[in-house]
Amino acid sequence: MQINEEAKQVKFNIPRIVIAGIQSGCGKTTITRGLMAALKRRGLVVQPFKIGPDFIDPSHHTRICGRVSRNLDVVMSGEEGVIESFFSACPGADIAVIEGVMGMYDGLDSTYGSTAHIAKILKAPLLLVIPVHGMANSVHAIASGFKNYEPDSTLAGVILNKVGSPRHADLLRAGAEIPQFGFVPKDTSFHTMSRHLGLIMGEEKTTDEPVTLIEESCEISEIIRVASSAPPLNVDLHKESSLSCKVTIGVAKDPAFCFYYQHNLEMLERSGAKFVYFSPMQDHKPDVDAIYLGGGYPELHAEMLETGPARDEIRSACDDGLPVFGECGGLLYLTEGLSGERSYRWTGVLPGSTEMAQRFQALGYCEGRTLGGTSLTPEGVEIKGHEFHYSTVTPSRDARYSMSLARGKGISDGQDGMYVHETVGCYTHCWFSGQFSDAIVRAAENWRKR
Repeated sequence: MQINEEAKQVKFNIPRIVIAGIQSGCGKTTITRGLMAALKRRGLVVQPFKIGPDFIDPSHHTRICGRVSRNLDVVMSGEEGVIESFFSACPGADIAVIEGVMGMYDGLDSTYGSTAHIAKILKAPLLLVIPVHGMANSVHAIASGFKNYEPDSTLAGVILNKVGSPRHADLLRAGAEIPQFGFVPKDTSFHTMSRHLGLIMGEEKTTDEPVTLIEESCEISEIIRVASSAPPLNVDLHKESSLSCKVTIGVAKDPAFCFYYQHNLEMLERSGAKFVYFSPMQDHKPDVDAIYLGGGYPELHAEMLETGPARDEIRSACDDGLPVFGECGGLLYLTEGLSGERSYRWTGVLPGSTEMAQRFQALGYCEGRTLGGTSLTPEGVEIKGHEFHYSTVTPSRDARYSMSLARGKGISDGQDGMYVHETVGCYTHCWFSGQFSDAIVRAAENWRKR
C-alpha cells in the first residue's frame, strides 16, 4: 500500500472477483456462497461484498466468511464512496468476493449502479453465471453478447449452472471463445427458504453451503488467478469527523431488528459513538444517550415485542426526549401497534397504526432532504437510501414529518420521518452521510449533557 501525502490518496490492491448473473434467479447467490466457502476452506481470508441495497445476502456472506459483508451501492454512496467502502473492509483479507445484483447490466436508469458498473469502478474481473438447462451452442451467443454489450466490460469468463450431465458439459465446451470456469450440475438440495422480503437471514440457516459442489465443478485455482490479475486502485483518504463527542447508542439487534448497513454503524463510530446492542424482544432498555432501531421483521415477533420489557421503557424515554431513530421495522415498532387478525400494541410513540399487506407497498431508491423539527434531522441534510416493505403505516391527521422525498414513497406521498419530541421513524433505510451521522451523535450528546 502506497500513500500519496500531497493528494491524500492511498494506492492499494487485493485479489477480487465479481459474480454476476444474466438475470435474477440464475443461481449466482448459491454459486457465490459456495465459492466463498471453498476459498475459506483453502485457508484464505475472504472479504465478502454485496452490490446494491441488500440486507439478507450479506448476512449469509458474514456467516460463511466470518467477516462482515459490506454493501457497494453507487446510487447511494457515489463512485468514491464505493471505492472507500471497499478499501475500508479489505485490510487483513486475502481475497474479496463480490456478489452482483439482478442481471449484470441491470441498474437505475440503464446500467448506472449495475453489477457491471461496480465491477468497472473497482477494476474487478467479473464472472457471469449462465443457467444452461435446455441449451447447448446458444450459450456462446449469450456469453458473447454480455461481453460485447459494453466495450469496457470487465467480464473475464462464465460459470455455467444447471448442467445436465458430463455429455451436456462437453457440448457446452465445444466452440467456446470466452473462458469457462465452471460447469455446476443441477442440484436442488441447496435451496434456501424465503419469506416476503427475500431469503431467510444468515443466522437462521442451518444447512451447509454447496462448497463441495463448487469445488468439484469449478476451477477454483483459475478463479483465484483471475482475481489476482486485478490492478491497483486509488482511494481518497476519508475526512475524519470534526466532532469530539463520546456518546453511547443503543442498537436493537435481534430477529425483529436485523437490517443495518455496516457503513452506517461505521459512520456513527467515526462521529464518536460506541454501541450497546440489545433485544427489544426480551431485554430492558439500556442506559444510553440515543437508540437506533433498524429494519427487520417485527411483524413476525409481534407478541414478544408487545410483552417485552423495553416497550414501555422506550416509550417513557421517548416522552422524556431521548433521541430515537427508527427505520422501516423500527418505524413500525414506534407506532401504536400492528393491526390484523389479531392486534398487537407497540410503543405508541408515533401517531399511527401498522398493517401488513399481501404484496410489497414500496420498492426503490429514495432521495430527499430533512425538514428540521428534531435535532436528529436538522434542516437541509441530504437523504439517500432505499425502501422495500410489505407494511403500511396509517398516520393520524396531526402527524408531523421531518423528511421530504423527491424520489420514493416514504410514509405518505413522499413524506417520511414522522416525529414526536426527539423520536423519528421513517420507511427509508438511510445511507448515512457524515452530516447525517454527525446529527445523530450531536443529538445524543445533547441528551447526555442535560
